[in-house]
Amino acid sequence: MSGKKLSVMMTKSKNGRLKSHQQCLKGLGLSRIRQVVEVIDTPENRGMINKIAYMLKVEEV
Repeated sequence: MSGKKLSVMMTKSKNGRLKSHQQCLKGLGLSRIRQVVEVIDTPENRGMINKIAYMLKVEEV
């Protein structure tokens, strides 16, 4: 499972969001709308993705 990667794209603005949701974006390495990053599929990253799923688009790589 640790070998898998996820492609994560930010689809909505972080302005006006809860501080903890903004920190999840920062933890995933996202700062701009339509920015795409690849993260390793770990329980920690999955937790952050699940918390802010409403503002992300996620695909397996």
